[in-house]
Amino acid sequence: MHMVGKRVRTRFAPSPTGYLHVGGLRTALYNYLFAKKMNGDFIIRIEDTDQSRKVEGAQQNLIKTLEWAGLLPDESPVHGGNFGPYLQSDRLELYAGYCRQLLEEGNAYYCFATSEELEENRQLQMKQGLQPKYNRKWLPEDMGGSMPRSESEKMLASGAPYVIRMKVPDYVSVWFEDIIRGPIEFDSATIDDQVLMKSDGFPTYHFASVIDDHLMEFTHIIRGEEWLPSMPKHLLLYEFFGWEPPKFAHLPLLLNPDRSKLSKRQGDVAVEDYIQKGYSKEAIINFIALLGWNEGEGCEQEVYSMEQLIEKFSLERVGKAGSIFTLDKLNWLEKQYIKNRPAEKIIDTIRPLLQNELSLKETMLEREVITSDAYLRQVIELMRERVGFEHEFVTFSSYFFFEPDAWEEEAVKKRWTPDTNALLSEFLPTLEVLPEFTSEAIEAALKAFVEPKGLKAAVLIHPLRILASGVSFGPSLYHMLEVLGREAVLRRIRKGMECITVPA
Repeated sequence: MHMVGKRVRTRFAPSPTGYLHVGGLRTALYNYLFAKKMNGDFIIRIEDTDQSRKVEGAQQNLIKTLEWAGLLPDESPVHGGNFGPYLQSDRLELYAGYCRQLLEEGNAYYCFATSEELEENRQLQMKQGLQPKYNRKWLPEDMGGSMPRSESEKMLASGAPYVIRMKVPDYVSVWFEDIIRGPIEFDSATIDDQVLMKSDGFPTYHFASVIDDHLMEFTHIIRGEEWLPSMPKHLLLYEFFGWEPPKFAHLPLLLNPDRSKLSKRQGDVAVEDYIQKGYSKEAIINFIALLGWNEGEGCEQEVYSMEQLIEKFSLERVGKAGSIFTLDKLNWLEKQYIKNRPAEKIIDTIRPLLQNELSLKETMLEREVITSDAYLRQVIELMRERVGFEHEFVTFSSYFFFEPDAWEEEAVKKRWTPDTNALLSEFLPTLEVLPEFTSEAIEAALKAFVEPKGLKAAVLIHPLRILASGVSFGPSLYHMLEVLGREAVLRRIRKGMECITVPA
């Protein structure tokens, strides 16, 4: 599968034009998994040749997000390496040298067409139902065109702006074997004389990318299928330079549930948005790994650690069809991770969030107690099955840390009868004198209190829950009361009974 004797080298080569898209993270992940599976190297190169689209701080942000996800590069603009510089704008002299070589060998030519001319030509071809491509007006006579060399030389001498285009050979077929898609062939008649050097002296993406992929000795190029139409241009450049191309794998598109291409219009596409919402890197990586790859027929496993992904990943198991991006699956995975994550790790995440909340709000509970490992561990074990994100241990379960200042109105209407307050007042002394304030003792006392009256436990369970937490849902009532402790529970019951107006 990989070239014999060559160390596997893969790369993720984003442009610094903003945030990291989930599609970009998947490309980076597959490159990373493949390299690590093969005991090879994963490299980040920044493709910043389009200066007009460059966004301040985007490069640092891209690398930071990849590191957050656990995709640590072996070489990058930040980490250095033996094949640098890893920033294309620092490699301009290299590209200029290779461009001169193509000009000298008759594989490239100067083009002085204005943008107006090009647009006019494009509109005309589209009217004729043709695929728009450059009309070769400036292709010199000695390269099979109609423009005398002297004209080009005159324009050059006058300082007229120009680009340098690649001369695509006529009547050839360009063929390659894609690891995911099998053999693919292109007819040179459909290939445009692409621009290699722009008028600002910067190379185009296609030109710089091929040169760097060769010089940085990449063995495998794994990228999105949107690059497939560019393949013949890239392969021709490899041929012109006499270089052996790397192996290529083109990944399937990411799709919305309605099978349209994943885009900002239909929801979040930036990895940062998911980080801010509270998704963990484990769930995000697991989710993204399964957008296109699966372990094989009959495999039931859906939760994978990074180590397992490295061990099991293969490009042969990446599908050709587009992959549906569904949040339900991501939310399900996040829940699986929360269920199985050690309490200590969750405490590390939620304690700073709690301390921040405590700096903004008053609490009647002892701060030392409610921020302690022992207390937080109890809250975590009670709420694990009920939260969707780690931050919800604090936000969704705020009654473990702060007094309720409102009581769910609908629930009060539904659960209070004219007798409820009288029953609560009668039951309070039992709670006050319980020798041990444990879930078992509270449950036994409550049942012993209602049974002689011929009542069901629910007549007290629901009102007690609403008074203690402010809401009508949550973990087992008895365990919740035990964690809150006698003092807080009695205080909340008394306060609630004073504030709640009982329906007549």
